[in-house]
Amino acid sequence: MTSVALLRQVLDYANRPDPYPLYAELRRTPVVRDEAGPYLVSTYWEVKGLLHDPRISSDARNLTPEAAEATGQEQDPNLPPSFLRLDPPEHDRLRRLAMRPFGPPHTPRRVFEMHGELAGIVTGLIDGLRGRDAIDLVDDVSYPFPVTVICRILGVPREDETHFHEWADTIAAGLDPVGTPEERAAKMQAVQQARRDLAIYLAGLIEERRHSPRDDMLSALATEHGPDGQMSPVEMITTSVLLLIAGHETTVNLITNGMLTLLRHPDVLQRLRTDPDLAVPLVEELLRFEPPVQMLPQRTTLAEIEVAGTVIPKGASVYLMVASGNRDPQRFTDPDRFVPDRPDNQHLGFGHGLHSCFGAPLARLEAQLALTELVRRLDAPQLVEDPPPYRQNAVLRGPRHLPLTIGGIRD
Repeated sequence: MTSVALLRQVLDYANRPDPYPLYAELRRTPVVRDEAGPYLVSTYWEVKGLLHDPRISSDARNLTPEAAEATGQEQDPNLPPSFLRLDPPEHDRLRRLAMRPFGPPHTPRRVFEMHGELAGIVTGLIDGLRGRDAIDLVDDVSYPFPVTVICRILGVPREDETHFHEWADTIAAGLDPVGTPEERAAKMQAVQQARRDLAIYLAGLIEERRHSPRDDMLSALATEHGPDGQMSPVEMITTSVLLLIAGHETTVNLITNGMLTLLRHPDVLQRLRTDPDLAVPLVEELLRFEPPVQMLPQRTTLAEIEVAGTVIPKGASVYLMVASGNRDPQRFTDPDRFVPDRPDNQHLGFGHGLHSCFGAPLARLEAQLALTELVRRLDAPQLVEDPPPYRQNAVLRGPRHLPLTIGGIRD
């Protein structure tokens, strides 16, 4: 079977529950060109190297017109890309400005000091499950927890969640390369409309904070000035859109994939129950073993480059298959085994290089707290079905629902 046919299978929803045997086949050819045009890179060292290579761009404006059309990565004419889709120096300036109210070096203890608040949110969600013998982990905990957190950080009213939930789902679906050119074009139209609607909503909140600042990130973006100056109004909007979506989409999958993995490994679940400190390395192994982001399909070559003996031309679309790299036996011993305290776990779950995940410290803490408390407090949790129903998205892979039966809630 060719690597091209394997990619179609990876993107096929029927293989969403377990794409890893397909990744193993894909790694036999570390770099291959798909029939639709993009080059797929699937082995650990090659993926990591390209994440650090300045000849690889995150800006889709560097694609050739043919590559952009073939992969459905045309730019939104109404809203410029966020810093996630930019290169230095624009990327660096905007990322520094976004980091000022969020983390080091200006607010280095911001995430650490949220520990008590985050624990309280998790406790409240689990308390709300009392009296039930069946739950959906996604709807009851995995989704509301990070959404509540990112709303508080940004200053978005939690009661507006029903509005931006639909927008966020549509925008996240735009990352998924599945579909014919016509289907991708229709999807991108829906994405652009969702981005416009969410941008209008956030622009109103930013303007409100400009006149009446609060202790939240939208206020900081609207009012603070630093060595890099201040974001323009459009930059504030694109950054806020990015943070609102990225601040919960991946964490939902990390928590859900984590609980599913623990229920499939009851010995590890029991270890975590008796040793909560195991949560720290365990979450790192989850990021390797079941990463919430499976591939990075939005990279472009700025020059002709050679990778593992294959020459990739300038302006080509490149997919970095990070979940495949995380299972590469050339880097990880026994890579298909879940080892909660795996040593030297330099996974690709949060990317690498200048585009490494902005919110990684927060996502780690959220997953550590959620999984520790779920394991401690859910009595006799059991999967209702395995595999559970998965989300359509092949890039942001995780269960859409995770039905469980439980014997009750422990104090």
